[in-house]
Amino acid sequence: MNPLWDNMIQAVKQNVKPAMGCTEPVSLALASAIAASHLAGRVSHIVAKVSPNLMKNGMGVTVPGTGMVGLPIAAALGALGGDAQAGLEVLKGASVEDITAAKVLLASGKVSVTMEEPCDDVLYASATVYTLDESATVTIAGGHTRVIRVVKNGVTLLNVSNGEGAEEEQTTSLENVTLEQVVEFAEQVPFEKISFILDAALLNSALSHEGLRAPYGLHIGATLQRQRERGLLAKDLLTDIMIRTSAASDARMGGACLPAMSNSGSGNQGIAATMPVVVVAEHLGCSQEKMARGLILSHLTAIYIHHQLPMLSALCAATTASMGAAAGICWLIDGSYRSISMAISSMIGDVSGIICDGASNSCAMKVSTSVSSAWKAVLMALDETAVTGNEGIVANDVEQSISNLCSLACHSMQQTDKQVIQIMASKLA
Repeated sequence: MNPLWDNMIQAVKQNVKPAMGCTEPVSLALASAIAASHLAGRVSHIVAKVSPNLMKNGMGVTVPGTGMVGLPIAAALGALGGDAQAGLEVLKGASVEDITAAKVLLASGKVSVTMEEPCDDVLYASATVYTLDESATVTIAGGHTRVIRVVKNGVTLLNVSNGEGAEEEQTTSLENVTLEQVVEFAEQVPFEKISFILDAALLNSALSHEGLRAPYGLHIGATLQRQRERGLLAKDLLTDIMIRTSAASDARMGGACLPAMSNSGSGNQGIAATMPVVVVAEHLGCSQEKMARGLILSHLTAIYIHHQLPMLSALCAATTASMGAAAGICWLIDGSYRSISMAISSMIGDVSGIICDGASNSCAMKVSTSVSSAWKAVLMALDETAVTGNEGIVANDVEQSISNLCSLACHSMQQTDKQVIQIMASKLA
């Protein structure tokens, strides 16, 4: 098998993982859980510090099973009911008793979460968990599950900067890969090598059904479904894509106790890269193999674009994940690299200005907007039309268009990110 394909499979396996709850609060919960695992006594209080970007993405999102919003409940539940070995699914086994105890700890004023400023890492979470006699501090930075420091009772057990080894997130570089090679891989790689990607369809479809079953978050998917039944929306493929994708995001952001299959550290990105492809594949009556190839193309395209972005930024990455969905859908219908590149370029000309103003229930709106753009861009490509290199940041070559978009996110949008965080931080004052 092509050695480059092994790299691509590894990149997908490293970046497409189950995650229960929004991954920024979950990162803090994981730090708390690992810290608590080093202690024997009853937790008395917790002091946590996070980066401004992690604060931004943790302020407005519901922590699964709790019905509560924010980082303090995530820190408390991680310490009292988290599984230190479960990574992004750290809260999956939390019991009703654990949740009750976490709420009691929070209500008694025993949990503090503040911003660490200045902070060198955009993704940084440090939790110090105390008992009556002991304390342990765990710091995660540079990745949602990347533990860089463990200190117990003042004794350093792990310090990455001292070269003592670390539980680091593996990252396979896609630096020398082209989008055309990604498409070729999705078409030609043996099915048994990529059949695992069908788990994304199972997990995210289950979230979608849950989002339609109960009023999570802003219940956008359920609202659109009701309005379609009233005759205010058409019973068509676009509406199906919007309803089923946004419903999954509703459930995920609204605290459903089900895992999402994430992409690049984000459940919403995983949902956006999965559900539109699933809906179209089902509509077309595709085989499991063809659906898997569409999904692997979608997820790998999303990873390919995202690896050129900062880990967290002012650019809403549901847009770039939906570019992956556009690629997967184009391939299912048309199969041509030309159509795929046209659709992605059109999306860059359409939704590149959507900002990330923190993880919250409104993310489901951004997801539905992004996947709607994907479908529109696909229809344009199938009709041999697209935003051209004469317009805006779009170039004649899709690779350059992607580079232009990511350059904005890496440079000028960093100032936008700072202002968004200032606006959101003022709400805490």
